[in-house]
Amino acid sequence: MSNPKVVVVGAGPGGLAAAMQLAHAGCEVTVLERRDRPGGRTSAIERDGYRFDCGPTFFLYPRVLKEIFASVGYDLMKEVPMERLDPQYRLTFGGGGQLDCTPDLEEMDRQIATLSPADVGALARYMDDNRVKLEKFRPILESPFSSFTDLMRPSMIAAAKHLHPFRSLGQELQRYFTDPRLVIAFAFQSKYLGMSPFNCPSLFSILSFLEYEHGVWHPIGGCSRVSERMAEIAEELGVTFRYDEPVRSAEMEGRHVKSLTTDHGDYAADAFVVNADFADWITRTVPNTKRKRWSDDAIAKKKFSCSTFMLYLGIEGIYKDLPHHSIHISEDYEQNLREIEQTHTLSSDPSFYVQNACVTDPSLAPEGHSTLYVLVPVTHQTGSIDWEKEAPAFRELTLDRMGQIGLGDLRDRIRTEHMITPQGWNEDYAIYKGATFNLAHNLGQMLHKRPRNRFEELGGVYLVGGGTHPGSGLPVIYESSRITSGLVLKDFNGKVARGEMAEK
Repeated sequence: MSNPKVVVVGAGPGGLAAAMQLAHAGCEVTVLERRDRPGGRTSAIERDGYRFDCGPTFFLYPRVLKEIFASVGYDLMKEVPMERLDPQYRLTFGGGGQLDCTPDLEEMDRQIATLSPADVGALARYMDDNRVKLEKFRPILESPFSSFTDLMRPSMIAAAKHLHPFRSLGQELQRYFTDPRLVIAFAFQSKYLGMSPFNCPSLFSILSFLEYEHGVWHPIGGCSRVSERMAEIAEELGVTFRYDEPVRSAEMEGRHVKSLTTDHGDYAADAFVVNADFADWITRTVPNTKRKRWSDDAIAKKKFSCSTFMLYLGIEGIYKDLPHHSIHISEDYEQNLREIEQTHTLSSDPSFYVQNACVTDPSLAPEGHSTLYVLVPVTHQTGSIDWEKEAPAFRELTLDRMGQIGLGDLRDRIRTEHMITPQGWNEDYAIYKGATFNLAHNLGQMLHKRPRNRFEELGGVYLVGGGTHPGSGLPVIYESSRITSGLVLKDFNGKVARGEMAEK
């Protein structure tokens, strides 16, 4: 008997991790990727000798991917050497003040004392509480949620007292810190989910904890190098990659997917693992009449994350006094958040993030040059902003704002440049509404209320990535691959030659 065939749609981080695990377990795996390289949003942008990460630049909580690599016979840190950053990042505040955030908690308290002496010692209490919180929530983040009844699991009951569903992340941090700047310093990580900390559930206080407890890492070559090495390992395990092959349609038998069609042919399989942006892919590929819970109208009514305005700048020289990561918080942060999430307008004083990776990894640019990656959180596509018209002026505003962190001469040093707007995320990267962090992570769109790992509406279809459980962010996307791969193999009921995985 031949081993089951699996088609993975999308060579993003979740699809790559699933392909590795399923191939190692004995499945015949083919990956269909719409672009010319692996990684999706975690791929490389290369121009004129400069190399940029397209999307994620923080590599957090490597434990999950280490375990995935080990499960298929590889050592992550040997395959992709990484450097732990200290400081992790610099935070500057438009209203005044600065923190060079470090895992050295005594040093953090010394810096906190300069902003708010009353808050000295609060960080240790926050760390102790969230260490327990993560331990309680790990079983939830590592298990599938297929129905309401899964909420009755012992792990959920044990974690319930830590959940506080009606408390926002911002309110949770106010329990520890009195200074609003410190609240933001440990809550801005909700932007990894594309949400305001004042709308994001308090559960996600674990995000900042993960940085201080487990480190902020830089893979040499960038986060894109992780995806590239995963694709190479997948090929070593027997996976076939088909690049430049977007899926055009699905052949259905009732509500069961039998094959997927690209411009180059039809791909039949026993299971289809979809790592493409869920909302975009499902509305483009599967007829609306075949979907009820996730119809076009239902998806359009869901809440989506923010988007990002991106500049990738190859510059002459290097800003040696600028840390690897810098986050600037606008003077009126709450107004900036309202502009992104409520009024869907462009801010005149936006918050922004800059990666100055060459202070750590000079291999990313020609000798004597460096890369700057600039991200500005903005609204997703609502029709309120014409980016073809607004992008040039917003670029100028963004470069002006770079002066707030000491980059006043930046324009004179730019030697190459690439821009991505929410419209570009939508059109070039096939991201629904350009919402780069996928479906929002409010309580009504988490656990079993998210599109499920074993997709509930189509037979033979499974999901990985930020659009399914557990959600967005590299560690949980990798975790989604473990959950989904386990479900696929369970459903194959031992029909693989080397079936070594089971449902978690």
